[in-house]
Amino acid sequence: MKKVNQETQDLYIKSLESTLNKLTNAYNSMTEKGSNTTLVNKRRSSVKIGLESLKNAWGKGYFFYDEEKILTCKDILQGIIPSIEKQIAKAREGSSQKTLNERRLNAIKLAIKSLDNRLK
Repeated sequence: MKKVNQETQDLYIKSLESTLNKLTNAYNSMTEKGSNTTLVNKRRSSVKIGLESLKNAWGKGYFFYDEEKILTCKDILQGIIPSIEKQIAKAREGSSQKTLNERRLNAIKLAIKSLDNRLK
């Protein structure tokens, strides 16, 4: 995995933590409404595992998942990428929304790379 400076690491970790928080809030809201939470729960779990993998790769945490869980998580995270790319394409140049989604996209790609490295 490529070297990432400390400031960038912190930004990507915060981005994934924010994404995890957003998915947790969506899950809780959907649960209260009685909606189907399967997809949001899978995404929430995958972002959590990706975040833990990235933190561990950068010496900031532990990681204890088996190969099957890693493969599933990696696939789910890859499935999130197209929707983020669409959001980036729609956002105005220089807007905070575009910056936030670009950072989220890069963080997810690094998490996928980190998970991929665990399978080698």
